[in-house]
Amino acid sequence: MARRIAPLLLAALIAAGCAPMIPPLALPESPVPARFPDAAPTAAVPVAAADLDWPQAFPDAELQALIAQALAHNRDLRTAALRVQEARAAWGIQQAALLPSVGLATDASRSRVPADLNVSGKSVIASQYQVGVGLAGWELDLWGRLRSLDEAALQAWLASDEARRGLTLSLATQVAQGWLALRETDERLALAREAIASRNESLRIFSRRFDVGASSRLELEQVRILATQARALGAQLEQQRAQQVNALALLTGVPVDLPPRNQPLADAMVADVAPGLPSAMLASRPDIAAAEHRLRQANANIGAARAAFFPQLTLTTSLGTASAALDGLFEPGSRAWTFAPSLSLPLFTAGRLRANLQLSEVRRDIAVADYEKTIQGAFRDVADALAARQWLVEQLGIQKEALAAQAERARLARLRYDAGSAAFLEVLDAQRDLLSAQQQRVQTQRALLAARVSLYAALGGGAHTVAATPIATSSSPSSSQP
Repeated sequence: MARRIAPLLLAALIAAGCAPMIPPLALPESPVPARFPDAAPTAAVPVAAADLDWPQAFPDAELQALIAQALAHNRDLRTAALRVQEARAAWGIQQAALLPSVGLATDASRSRVPADLNVSGKSVIASQYQVGVGLAGWELDLWGRLRSLDEAALQAWLASDEARRGLTLSLATQVAQGWLALRETDERLALAREAIASRNESLRIFSRRFDVGASSRLELEQVRILATQARALGAQLEQQRAQQVNALALLTGVPVDLPPRNQPLADAMVADVAPGLPSAMLASRPDIAAAEHRLRQANANIGAARAAFFPQLTLTTSLGTASAALDGLFEPGSRAWTFAPSLSLPLFTAGRLRANLQLSEVRRDIAVADYEKTIQGAFRDVADALAARQWLVEQLGIQKEALAAQAERARLARLRYDAGSAAFLEVLDAQRDLLSAQQQRVQTQRALLAARVSLYAALGGGAHTVAATPIATSSSPSSSQP
């Protein structure tokens, strides 16, 4: 009998080597133009975003420390890393279904059969002892159903890891954007404090002049209005700064201590990058890679749905020893074995299997549409960042000219007032417009730096650093694939 079982097992194992029924997958053509919109050249020498890790993209030491804290303590990123572990464990479970489960089983029983139930007319006490090693319910993957599910689980793991990489890149750029907004507020607050000090001094002078009758009450109240406007702006900026610090603390996951910095925003705070071609973006952006893995996962599920139409062979075997006496378990002739193959073939399922196949195919088509939409969204992110970078450079140049003109206007208005050739209202308007122009210039400078950060993120910058972010998994997908 053993000689008959061996060929059956060999045939089953050979049949289990059949290729899965996963349909061939050809990624759809890129639904975006071959090149990004033309943008005006920048003063800096741009480099490719994928070749620039975030420490080089954001060279400020304070910003680098904040990003490092966020990557170490942010709770959303920690959850994403745990999701990767969860998906990897699910893949490990699915991998285990491909191999048989071998177990050791022991059994001992003792029973008494009454005399009226025994053909001999006597009561009988019987004992039985067994020890064996066997396989329990091993499904031979004849049509690749289990391997299709294994491929789907692998792609789900890879997609979750790409989602973690995407969240890491997003977190680093969010911290950079928040830090730039904070430094913009610091510079605007410094300008507001200068204006407050200057206008308070003007209020003191005009109060003295009013007391001695050298100035009218109207001029005094105009100076007072100018001073209160500056103080109101300062209070608004103080509130804004406190909220920005709180937002950075949430991103980093730890309390942050960021005293005001008396340093204007500069181009060197964020590196400039070249857009390159959309094909480079496809290879660098984690969200596009994640969408591709989800597409491959949906395609693998079609193979499992197809295999469900075919017979399923399950094998249960055991080999051991059995005896009526405990001391006879290992005596000659006590060998025992079982071989119990089970073959099941669905005959009538009320259309469930066909509906399941159709569902898998529809989900694959949805994944294709999602993949194309992700590429289109990425292309728009880059195009928007390029447009912002181009036109903000021009706006900044115009605002610098306007600021110089406003400063000269304020100087001339004060000279005219001192000479008695103009009313103080002209000085009031000139100083108010000068402060507004100063604030707008700082805001535009920060918007330009923020556009660079957005372009860096949209191009998938820092791919090497993001990929190296430590998580609890210890081996790469390439080294773990079956």
